[in-house]
Amino acid sequence: MGTGTNTRAETLIVENGLFFDGRGGKPAVRHLRIRDGRVEKISATRFPHEEGARVIDARGKWVMPGFIDVHTHYDAEVELEPSLGESLRHGVTTVFLGSCSLSVAVGDPDDLTDQFTRVEAIPEAYLRPLIREKKTWETVSEYVEHLDGLPLGPNVTTFVGYSAVRSHVLGLERSLDPKEKPSGRELARMKAIVNEGLDAGCVGLSTNTLYWDKMGGDRFRSRCLPSTYASWGELSEMVELVRARDLVYQTIPNVSTKYEIVYLAAFSAGLGRRAPLKTSVVSIMDLRSNRLIYKALQRIGRFINGPLRGNFRFQALPVPFDLYADGFDIVVFEEFGAGAAALHVNDAIERRNLFRDSKYRAWFRRQWRNPFIPKVFHRNFGMAEIKECPDARLVGRTFEQVARERGQDVVDTFFDLVVEHGEKLRWYTVVGNDRFAPLASILDHDTITIGFSDAGAHLRNMAFYNFPLRMLKFVRDAERAGRPVMPIERAVHRLTGELGEWYGIDAGTLREGGRADVVIVDPERLDHELERMHEAKMEGFGDRPRLVRRNPAAVPAVIVNGRLAVENGEPLPEVGRTRGYGRFLRAL
Repeated sequence: MGTGTNTRAETLIVENGLFFDGRGGKPAVRHLRIRDGRVEKISATRFPHEEGARVIDARGKWVMPGFIDVHTHYDAEVELEPSLGESLRHGVTTVFLGSCSLSVAVGDPDDLTDQFTRVEAIPEAYLRPLIREKKTWETVSEYVEHLDGLPLGPNVTTFVGYSAVRSHVLGLERSLDPKEKPSGRELARMKAIVNEGLDAGCVGLSTNTLYWDKMGGDRFRSRCLPSTYASWGELSEMVELVRARDLVYQTIPNVSTKYEIVYLAAFSAGLGRRAPLKTSVVSIMDLRSNRLIYKALQRIGRFINGPLRGNFRFQALPVPFDLYADGFDIVVFEEFGAGAAALHVNDAIERRNLFRDSKYRAWFRRQWRNPFIPKVFHRNFGMAEIKECPDARLVGRTFEQVARERGQDVVDTFFDLVVEHGEKLRWYTVVGNDRFAPLASILDHDTITIGFSDAGAHLRNMAFYNFPLRMLKFVRDAERAGRPVMPIERAVHRLTGELGEWYGIDAGTLREGGRADVVIVDPERLDHELERMHEAKMEGFGDRPRLVRRNPAAVPAVIVNGRLAVENGEPLPEVGRTRGYGRFLRAL
């Protein structure tokens, strides 16, 4: 790596790297000259080292467009730490906010906190004062201006989050009442807010109808999110605003009521003279609870995009979907009544007493084992390993193994341990994407976009910040093992240019005259270190530990808008402190 100061007018020369353009073209050794935030020249011959230019020797490295993360919940964290360094250090140069109907663009700070805190497992004690302090804007357009004025690390863009819009117009209590319907005037106002956001450059609209995404706080705890209570007629009026602009409708459907796919298919379909609607659905996965579901979803996606002439995509993670939990605090228990009832109890002593109750345990046991209750989580304690516990004898064993030793039902063993150790009982499981062939099939399928990291949320539960690097490793390792999934250039395209084009933003490709968002990857450091879990303290969140996976050696450099932002896997000190790196990317 070269040396020198990082100034706004810096000229960068990246030489000798294997260059990927982000459009799927064959890689070749190329040299880049970057000036004034743009790729000035891409050449097969080296540039002279002009005075004042910073030279980065990328020999033996891969040079490619910065990665795009289309599904984050950085809406609060970007206010606290605009560098968003945990994504930036892994080569992510563009992130999407406003996912899953959640946004801080409009609404009361306390209402917004209650919408975020339980769904995304962000500590309320830190989130509420943060939003109260930072939210100085009132409209979506003011919010966009605010984001553009932050000293961002990566670029950001955002959806208009419909739960925020609905609660803002109807009031939080009415927005959470299934009997309440918006008046004609209220519907018009909600449409005006969505239109204002789209006018301001938002990439589309996000909604959520998943019943196990619940409100936090004390006022309306355990009700579903506001957008869940919107009728399909109400949603269709909002969706048409997005279709008219060829923008993106992102949604999480209610996975337990399979009929919702019919509505989503109807929304996306481009039958007659109507244009298809870009529809992004969370998500597709090879679930351990249902090994056939990913195949069914692939067929459904192709039917929508084929005979129905839709423009439909499932979001997919290119890595095993694994989770950590502290005691009982993990979102997977929300998907059935007994689990949700326990998570409704916010007081630790009251919840512990509930777990001691034999009637509650019997109720939990019945639902845990009921094959007719739809499930995403596998609900198998034999697949859950204890990672940390005051009783060191239990570490490294599954709850099933402990239960057999104790001669008791595994549900009783689980609750006995939770009662005894509380949050000091830390356990781990894999929900899906644990098999090579199904994951390869998903990643190569034409009905998916790569994403769904949930970066900035579930801070103690999961860590997918480096998913692009892990996908490159997966593809490279498969090729070396004689089981090719796709060429590396196609993997790069799926992580960059394909996303930029489909979501309609200026990101994901490297071309002369284009913006210079660049990541340099060392392919020899795409190794086991990418899988290793660490904990990193979050400043401003009481130094709360966040789960991360890091391998700094894999990313020698990251460039954002022509400025060196990461060196040897570490964001530079001025990133997130001075402007000139990331900016707000408006929909094209």
